[in-house]
Amino acid sequence: MDCVIILAQAAKTAGEKTSPGGIIPIDLMWNHITSLDLVEALTFISFGAVCLFYGWRVFKILVTICFGLLGLFAGVWANKLLIGGNVIWLAVMGVVLFALLSIPLMRWGVSILGATAGGVLTGGGWLALGLPEQYIWAGALVGLIAGGMISFIIFKAAVMLFTSLGGSALMAVGALAVIYQYMGAAERLEDLVFNQKWFLPLVLLGPMAIGMILQYRFIEHAKDWNI
Repeated sequence: MDCVIILAQAAKTAGEKTSPGGIIPIDLMWNHITSLDLVEALTFISFGAVCLFYGWRVFKILVTICFGLLGLFAGVWANKLLIGGNVIWLAVMGVVLFALLSIPLMRWGVSILGATAGGVLTGGGWLALGLPEQYIWAGALVGLIAGGMISFIIFKAAVMLFTSLGGSALMAVGALAVIYQYMGAAERLEDLVFNQKWFLPLVLLGPMAIGMILQYRFIEHAKDWNI
């Protein structure tokens, strides 16, 4: 706990000497949110609810999907770096290769995703507390290390961390899209997103915490669950 306080104080002092620069791509996230139609937003909410409350039942599929997306980005990057031109083949090869690798490396994949979720958790808390945005990596690093250690020690914790985060993110995007387009609160919502640093972390981490609590209770009573 003392380490976290020291990091926060050091970053705050450094932030007073440095001009603030936004590193969180809020514009990009906002454009994705406002571009969703009603069907897409409701799909996000529905799938997010499944991940948030029952992600422990489908975590292997979710890990495979995450690895496949990572392979997609790796294929696009490799194509741009080495070949150029048609990106389809390398992208497809990347998806298939990484998805297949996720099967024997399932436990490692879950642990990595759990550590990443821990980093997002503490990074969001850093942002919500109004600490310098350019040093958000300091807060995220604490959660990344702690999340990684917990994930390797308690496998179920890693499952709950990353599935709750994924479900909360999907639900948050879908809910914000519905509020923006269909509830007459567009200006107010935009003001909260861009001017209140605590808003997005609260929208993301609040449901995540609820999901972790409920998943823990569900897993505790699911005697037949095999990780």
